[in-house]
Amino acid sequence: MTDPAAAYRASLPEGWTTELDLRAYDRTGVPVVATVWRSADGTRSGHGVGYGATEAAAAIGAWGELAEQVLLDDALLHVEPRTATHRELVAERGADRVADPRTLVLPAGADPDRPLRWLPTTRWATGEEVLVPAEFVAPHAGGIAADPPPGGWLVTPITNGMGAGDTAERAVAHGIGELLQRDGDTVDFRALDTGRVVTGIDDPQTVALLDALAAAGLDVTVKLDSTEFAVVVHAVARDAAADPPVVLSAVGEAAAPDRAEAVRKAVLELASSRARRAFAFGPLDRVRALHPDYLAAELAVPLPPQEERALAAMTAWDGLTAAQLDGLLAPMWRRTSEVAFADLPTSAVTGPADTLALYRERLAGFDLLVAPVRVGDVHVAKVLVPGLEVETLSYGRIGERVLRRLLDRGSDLVGLGAPSGDRRPVVLTPEATERVGGPAWLDVAAVARTVGELYPLYREPTRHAPQRAA
Repeated sequence: MTDPAAAYRASLPEGWTTELDLRAYDRTGVPVVATVWRSADGTRSGHGVGYGATEAAAAIGAWGELAEQVLLDDALLHVEPRTATHRELVAERGADRVADPRTLVLPAGADPDRPLRWLPTTRWATGEEVLVPAEFVAPHAGGIAADPPPGGWLVTPITNGMGAGDTAERAVAHGIGELLQRDGDTVDFRALDTGRVVTGIDDPQTVALLDALAAAGLDVTVKLDSTEFAVVVHAVARDAAADPPVVLSAVGEAAAPDRAEAVRKAVLELASSRARRAFAFGPLDRVRALHPDYLAAELAVPLPPQEERALAAMTAWDGLTAAQLDGLLAPMWRRTSEVAFADLPTSAVTGPADTLALYRERLAGFDLLVAPVRVGDVHVAKVLVPGLEVETLSYGRIGERVLRRLLDRGSDLVGLGAPSGDRRPVVLTPEATERVGGPAWLDVAAVARTVGELYPLYREPTRHAPQRAA
């Protein structure tokens, strides 16, 4: 695509769109762009945020993120899910053509044996159709062409694992990168920050960026989460002059085969997260001054239903000073050890095809399922890799790998033995149960205490929701 941002924008269904420059909401100077699409009838909407070293890169990211969600939602709304139990589908199609929900990382205590809604995906290696519960395929519940099954969805649909690009390979590689990022940091940052600080960063582009952020008054720290499948890092910044205070909660995350790319992306996303949070959860008067037409259009549409816990927690944050929020965010500032940048993995792989090949090599033994969409020159994919982890502290989802990480740490959040009360069973296959040493549990009350008032680090309300609800 000669103009990716324009191609992404042109691929969207008929409706209203706008592009917003968010740099004025913060003082880092890093280009950050937000995009909005609303259907012609006003019933559906989508939003994207992009960042980069240039305005063009930020716009490409923002329109690409918007296209990921809107195009997949639009496609899935024309696919009626199949309703059946996993056992029924296995008897009909064979075990290799139906994803076992127990491999998809379920909330502790979930019941995967009841009737579910199922959507088709494609096994990347063979092109075979594989049915997967709809809530793992769709980025939003509103993108599923069916009501929840009796008992509700197994999980809350999330956008993690989405990708877009000029080729299917680029879209899928992007989606895998998102999965590896979330898998690598699931229980290693935010409330459970392990405090492994990356030192001696010598990548020239990143050093220049860090110097610019330091000159703006930001004390940036980059931390290592994992090197299992990719270099997974996150970046945070203390800021004595945080305005609005919510920018202190910004986190930049990244996963890449190469240490320099991962660290640079995390620091850029940190700056993006600051501007986005100031825009989304800062004073509406600032939005009204900077983007009056956008805000007028936003306020003309009813506020959608909210996750009550996220709305209440973010509303509480709005009443805090910068010093109070800095204290609340103490786990994010944790420093326990140092890891030299030079000791992290590096890679000469470039381009989406080679990156995808490398990821597939490293994920040997894992299945790769894709829900693909193509509109013109734009490819979009929702990628699933059963066994990779996500959303443990927000939605109590936990599989074998995070269970092992927490057991190895001696964490009081998990344990082996019979579940009872708040200790809910970790839902694993019989083979995984045997590998970990028997039945296991997740203490959901202990998880809630660990997260405490930090829930907006995990799940946010709709942008502007706290201000509008007030």
